Amino acid sequence: MFFSRRTILKTASLSAFSSVIPSFSIAQVDLKSSTIRTVSDGAITLPASLTFETMPQNKLEPILGEFNLSKNELIRECNVTLFENNSYKVLFDAGAGTDFLSGMGQLVDNLNAVNIRPEDITDVIFTHSHPDHLWGILDDFEDLTFQNANFHIGRKEWEFWTDPDTVNKVREDRITTAIGAKRRLEALGTNINLFENDDKILPGIKALITPGHTPGHMSFEVGDNSKKFLIAGDALNNHHVAFRHPEWMGGLDQDPKLAAQTRQFLLQKLTSENMGLVGFHLPNGGIGKVEETSEGYEFMEL
Repeated sequence: MFFSRRTILKTASLSAFSSVIPSFSIAQVDLKSSTIRTVSDGAITLPASLTFETMPQNKLEPILGEFNLSKNELIRECNVTLFENNSYKVLFDAGAGTDFLSGMGQLVDNLNAVNIRPEDITDVIFTHSHPDHLWGILDDFEDLTFQNANFHIGRKEWEFWTDPDTVNKVREDRITTAIGAKRRLEALGTNINLFENDDKILPGIKALITPGHTPGHMSFEVGDNSKKFLIAGDALNNHHVAFRHPEWMGGLDQDPKLAAQTRQFLLQKLTSENMGLVGFHLPNGGIGKVEETSEGYEFMEL
């Protein structure tokens, strides 16, 4: 997801946030020895063209009608995943903080509402470094929000966003994202652990490279032998066209062709392995499963 703050504020209406932001703890599943739940950071409104303009418009129209989607803007939940067991309280991503868009930055308040303080978080694992996933690591005073946490990010993602030359290579509307990511990742100092594909980051958490949305985007297999879930970040970043036509290239991905290949791989994996799914921008808390249908795939809420 690459865009400038100025562009979004000029083109997207933010007035609808209050009617679509879900409750603070919006979905939960209990595993044998752990719990997965999502906590809302709010909702994000973007111009619909950012997603749809690269897609075949004649085939898109029926999907817009089926899911009651606007041609002008898309409002999507921002679901931060909290994984808990007897030893760890792990956040996957850190939300947007208060320096991004209105209607976001509610993670800390909503964690407090379920009796979890920022200092209780033991680990923060990033799927990728876009603003709505990363910028919440710093509070209003530019201090780390989660003071006691260990931070983890895929090596490829880290190297891309901390490279001083990245800001010179991206398009103009991606400069704000690049600058913001570099500054916040550098604020972590030495308190960052880099991992690779297939690494076991913590007990019960395994990394899976899912590139395309960003160069080093990661998803995570979480759980135990009784049931596993895939925390997919933005590799599956909506519940409509990404499932109905995963092969379509969308405008929010840095490498649209690779992102489409990743979506197809993930949907096949989720259905063949009967894994659950947690999506950052999927509806009603984003926890569910995937079913294959005659029309493609469908996200089924739990």
